[in-house]
Amino acid sequence: MPLSRLLILIIGLVIILGMALWLVDSLYQLYWTISSTSAFLAGLLTLLIIVLFGLLIFAFLYYANLIRMPSRFTAKRIPPEVPKAKTEAAEKNLQALQQQVYQIQDEVARQELLERSRAIEASLSRGDLQVVVFGTGSAGKTSMINALIGRIVGRVGAPMGTTDEGATYRLQLRGMERDILITDTPGILEAGMAGGERGQRARQLAVEADLLLFVADNDLRRSEFEALQALAKIGKRSLLVLNKTDLLTDEARELILGQLRERVREVVSPDDVVAICANPQAVTLPDGSVVEPTVEVVPLLKRLAAVLRAEGEDLVADNILLQSQRLGDETRQLLDAQRLRQAEAIVDRFQWVSAGVIAMTPLPVVDLLGTAAVNAQMVVELGRVYGCELNVERGRELALSLAKTLTSLGVIKGAVELLTTVMQFNIATIVTSRAIQGVSAAYLTRIAGRSFIEYFRHDQDWGDGGMTEVVQRQFQLSKKDEFVKSFVQQAIAKVVTPITAALRDEEVK
Repeated sequence: MPLSRLLILIIGLVIILGMALWLVDSLYQLYWTISSTSAFLAGLLTLLIIVLFGLLIFAFLYYANLIRMPSRFTAKRIPPEVPKAKTEAAEKNLQALQQQVYQIQDEVARQELLERSRAIEASLSRGDLQVVVFGTGSAGKTSMINALIGRIVGRVGAPMGTTDEGATYRLQLRGMERDILITDTPGILEAGMAGGERGQRARQLAVEADLLLFVADNDLRRSEFEALQALAKIGKRSLLVLNKTDLLTDEARELILGQLRERVREVVSPDDVVAICANPQAVTLPDGSVVEPTVEVVPLLKRLAAVLRAEGEDLVADNILLQSQRLGDETRQLLDAQRLRQAEAIVDRFQWVSAGVIAMTPLPVVDLLGTAAVNAQMVVELGRVYGCELNVERGRELALSLAKTLTSLGVIKGAVELLTTVMQFNIATIVTSRAIQGVSAAYLTRIAGRSFIEYFRHDQDWGDGGMTEVVQRQFQLSKKDEFVKSFVQQAIAKVVTPITAALRDEEVK
């Protein structure tokens, strides 16, 4: 209770106690005074005063929050429903993903991405639990699956089909609403998790799985451990299964289990390392009789059931979220490449427009500020490619700001000197002057355009180094010999040749 309310309560109780003592004495005297005239009137007046005093006490206690007054008008509080955060996140991610996919212009790529996003969406609504089994061919994966199928209480479907990766079974575990799809992957691990068609398929199966079962028949070999680490990096929950324990003594079994739990503790919880015997070897007794040992997969079955019952919903949501994020990354890469092609085409167009403006209207010096209006429109069009709607005034502000940066960094002077050295023409001086100015304007416009591409690609952010660092980086890239030679060849065709032709026409006239 707050200190202020406690003080009010204490003072109030003291006042009430004093008033109560005073009231008792006053009522006693009043009662005997009135009762001499009318006993009924004295009793009624006394009762009224007592009721009023009781209401006063009640009001005080109510204010002090010592009692609560039930009211039929008070709305009954209903505890808020806990949102399914991961499922909602997965659904929102899928919606955002599909909006991005529709922006892909390549019809083939767009349809493929849409089909994959719809498959992810269907798996979210269907809700089967995808369990994929990994391990070497000698670890006994198939035997383990057969043993699990034989021990699971409930309906077991026939193989849903066989592929190069193995068979998939649909299982129903008692007490679970979702079906379990368990897929074997024979031979995939031997090819490694990186490189090759089988390795890529292994990673794809791991991405699609809600839960992974990694089967080993002894302490992990280096290749197995690296494969388990690769699976863990994908972000999947895994169980490590030690199979063929019938070939080990009890001491060896416990020793290997301890070693496994310690070795993989960073990628697999110790509780998720279990030992089984899926296909025990028959034992021949001295009398010649053969004993078939009992299959022991109960520890795995219990752990599998516990994980799926406790975390099944989260595993499904995590899986969908991971798949949609990976598909989103792929979509964004395609979109970025598409936008980059469009942006480079815009820069290429405007650099030669700038060249024409300067070449046909020569200035005393090359001044990019003179082509600010041209560059402003380029900025607006680049922004539109990246979903940023800018007006011409804002585009002009950005263009002027970058032009001043080019001037302050000495880029303009450096560009003119570079191009003058490269362009050694045996033509008239006036043509050389015009050509240098026009080509330099194109060159600087390209640097400006490439800088703005970086700006828009990073959500209108120049980065930690600001505009200066971006411009300097683009200038250094544009100074490479291979680029300069290619650029000058284009400049000759687009700038120098037209100027020469125009001057010849003027001479003829």
